[in-house]
Amino acid sequence: MSKIVSPLALVLLLPLVALAAEPKRELLWPTGAPGAKGDAENDKPVVTVYLADGPNKTDCGVVVLPGGGYGHLALGHEGVDIANWYNSFGVSAFVVEYRHSGKGYAHPAPMQDAQRAIRMVRANAKEFGVSPNKIGVMGFSAGGHLASTVATHFDAGDASAEDPIQRVSSRPDFAILCYPVIAFDQPFTHRGSQKNLIGENADPELVKSLSNELQVTSDTPPTFLFHTSEDTGVPPQNSIVFYEALQKAKVPAEMHIFAKGRHGVGLAANIPGTNAWPKLCEAWMTGLGMLPAQADAGK
Repeated sequence: MSKIVSPLALVLLLPLVALAAEPKRELLWPTGAPGAKGDAENDKPVVTVYLADGPNKTDCGVVVLPGGGYGHLALGHEGVDIANWYNSFGVSAFVVEYRHSGKGYAHPAPMQDAQRAIRMVRANAKEFGVSPNKIGVMGFSAGGHLASTVATHFDAGDASAEDPIQRVSSRPDFAILCYPVIAFDQPFTHRGSQKNLIGENADPELVKSLSNELQVTSDTPPTFLFHTSEDTGVPPQNSIVFYEALQKAKVPAEMHIFAKGRHGVGLAANIPGTNAWPKLCEAWMTGLGMLPAQADAGK
């Protein structure tokens, strides 16, 4: 039986509806992506822009990289759901549909797309209503590997570039890695992600350069990590080695390894204990100065 919603109820719902503007899809490379193999949809990486709105809007933005083993993209629970979660406490989100092996692409295409997304948000910070020094990157599983890649492989931009987006830095101001793939050629490596990204017999130097725990420096941005002990797809040792590298480099870091949850839990809404990670992450962002201290969003 359908329910009739009263006008008063509609008015009460309006603040919830106004948490975000209508999402908008934009091409990452309007004039063509580097190394594009054609002009089909698979050759055109896009970002969907979820701008926060309403009274709790902040000037923080996060580039979101869904997982999928570098062979597909989990755009639902690691993309749309995450963007809506960010919008709920005033953070704008930018979900990237980067190129991967399922679209016919390997390294460096995913890295190029992720770096481009960070530059795009920074170059258009005023339009998006975010601060150019409050732009983070977040990744899940293989997307976590990609997020750790752009957190350890970045540049200040090319001041002489014709494209204004390419003139700005690709360094994220913070990184959030969710059950990430990190190390390559290790007993705990997710072999499928490694194979899809660089093939089976990659040059050892390339393997080393994309084993991102080996690429951490004091310039790596502050990082939040979470994993679960029950994750057999991407074992928690991946987060542990990255955290240890951050500690060694004296980079501010926080890590949580929860008891329960298979690989790919997303927001983990129905997993007691593990479902604390979103609030812990929000608190970490606040402590980092990315969110206003008085923000009490999401309650």
